[in-house]
Amino acid sequence: MGKMAITINGAEPKNLYPAFTLASSALATGDDVILFFTPSGAPALKKGFFETIKAKGLPDMADLVEGFTDLDGRLLMCELGFEAKDMKEEDLREGVEIVGATTFIVEAQGSELTFSF
Repeated sequence: MGKMAITINGAEPKNLYPAFTLASSALATGDDVILFFTPSGAPALKKGFFETIKAKGLPDMADLVEGFTDLDGRLLMCELGFEAKDMKEEDLREGVEIVGATTFIVEAQGSELTFSF
């Protein structure tokens, strides 16, 4: 079993689709996966956000996220996203872990694969 860490630097489909596709694939093969949302990516973690994303020829984003969380993938959000993006904790979807960059660095240690989108 391996470990993968992915940093998500935006809340656009071009940031989210590759991250969740690779992450879900790694989880399905038995790897541990963490996704770290920087302040620029933090708005994607608002309740209902993933359900609004539709892209022709690509899987349903909400289904990808549900599959990711069902396979015990972890969603980490940088605490700086709250002030930077005028967000509150109650805005977040269930299961999001709020952490600082230092915590992400510790959690990502030992990752065999790292990506940034």
